[in-house]
Amino acid sequence: MSLLILGIESSCDETGVALVRSPSGPGVPTLLAHALHSQIAMHQAYGGVVPELASRDHIRRVLPLTEAVLAEAGHLLADVDVVAYTRGPGLAGALLVGAGVACALGASLGRPVLGVHHLEGHLLSPFLSVDPPEFPFVALLVSGGHTQLMRVDGVGRYTLLGETIDDAAGEAFDKSAKLLGLGYPGGPALSRLAQEGDATAFKLPRPLLHSGNLDFSFAGLKTAVLTQAKKLGDDLDARRADLAASTEAAIVDVLVRKTLTALKESGLQRVVVAGGVGANRLLREQLNAACARLKVRVHYPELHLCTDNGAMIAMAAAMRIAAGRQSPEARYAFDVKPRWPLDALDAPPAAEAAHPA
Repeated sequence: MSLLILGIESSCDETGVALVRSPSGPGVPTLLAHALHSQIAMHQAYGGVVPELASRDHIRRVLPLTEAVLAEAGHLLADVDVVAYTRGPGLAGALLVGAGVACALGASLGRPVLGVHHLEGHLLSPFLSVDPPEFPFVALLVSGGHTQLMRVDGVGRYTLLGETIDDAAGEAFDKSAKLLGLGYPGGPALSRLAQEGDATAFKLPRPLLHSGNLDFSFAGLKTAVLTQAKKLGDDLDARRADLAASTEAAIVDVLVRKTLTALKESGLQRVVVAGGVGANRLLREQLNAACARLKVRVHYPELHLCTDNGAMIAMAAAMRIAAGRQSPEARYAFDVKPRWPLDALDAPPAAEAAHPA
C-alpha cells in the first residue's frame, strides 16, 4: 500500500520538513516536496551552534515549513499517513522539538509516528538522487559530527568497518577554518579559500593512514594546522590559502584512501558518500577519479540534500517500513537519543545496552 510520509528533521541547526510517497510495490519512494531553514546566520555571531537558540528556532520554523511543504505538494495535513521524525543522535533540546511536534501531529490526526536514526537518513539519502544505488555497498558517512565507513547490505543491515576515534572530518574542517580566522561555518569557507592555494605548500600529517585498520583520527591534523599557523606568524595572511588547500588535501586524502581500502577488503563494487562533507568538491573529484580507475560506481545525494533535511528522514522511514524493519505506531509518548550509534539501531536490547544513549 502506498503511504504519504511527512518527515521532520531538527537534530541540530537546520529545520527540515518533507513529504515522501512510498510506492505500492517495489521501487524507490518519491520526494513530493521539501523545505529547509538553516540557522547559520543566527549562530554566526557566536562562532558555533548555541543549543538553546537552536531549539527555540526549531519551534518557530517547523509548523510554517510543514504548511509550505503541504501546499507545494498539493496535499492537506489530513492526507498524511505517517509522521516521521529524527529521534537521534543530535542536540537533546533540538531533537525534542521535532519529536514533540511529530507526535502531537500524529495524535491530532490519529496517525502513527516513527522515530528515525539521523545517520540512517544520511545513509539512505542517495536513494533520492536521479542515480540511486543498489545494495550492497560501502558507505562513507562524513558530517560535522560523524565519520564512519559502513558495509550496507540492505535497510537496517549495517556493519561498522571503521570510525573516527576523535574529531570527525567535518570538525577538522571547521576547527582548522577557525584557526585560520575564517569564521563560522568554517568548512565551506576553508574549501572555497583552498581553491586559491597550493595543496602541496605544507606537509601536513595524514593520521592513521597506515594504521592497518579503517579507523580515522583528525585531532592531530588540527594541532598541526595550529602549529603551522603559529610558525607563519605575520606571514599567515599571505599564506592562508596555501594552508587551507594543504589542510583540505590532507583530510580528503585520508577519506579517499580509507574508502578504497574498505572497497578492497569488502570486495564490493559500489560506494555511497553521504553527509555534509559529501558536498566537498575535492572529495568528489578525487573519489570519482579513483573509483573510475577501479571501475567502481560512486553515488552521492543531490547537493541540496547533503546537509540535514527532512527528505532523508521521510525517505528512511519509508524504506524501513517497506523493508519490514520497523512499523509506525500510534504511540505518542516519545523519547530522544542524543547519542545513538548506528550499529546499535537494530540491535537486540542487550546489545543496545552496551551503547547507552
